[in-house]
Amino acid sequence: MADLANFAEWDPGVTNVEQSEGDGPGPSAVYDVSIKGLRAPLRYRTTRFEPPTSIVVRAASRFLTSLDTITVESDDAGSIVSYDAELTLNGLLGLADPILRLTFGRIGDRAASGLLRVLDGDRLPDRSP
Repeated sequence: MADLANFAEWDPGVTNVEQSEGDGPGPSAVYDVSIKGLRAPLRYRTTRFEPPTSIVVRAASRFLTSLDTITVESDDAGSIVSYDAELTLNGLLGLADPILRLTFGRIGDRAASGLLRVLDGDRLPDRSP
């Protein structure tokens, strides 16, 4: 999960991933992630790396910022993987964040389905309060 090069394997919105800095996952890893509908790839920089339990990566473009947090916790039956992506539009575009949330919800559902397929897992009920 910490190697963003695997994104294209499970996220149908990702067309290509290239690591531009570092050697595999780690605190200095930087990835250029090409996403359908975007002209230029988003450059994701690792901001926190705590193997084997969590990684946080951040991408910022002129228009969009994405903060992605992936956590893995052990469970009696295996592992529980949580993936949280917080997308915000920058500047005045931020006024359209509610619309982005609706669109991203559908995109996120497709990515979650791909992740479940690749990990051969089940979706758990939302545990947020």
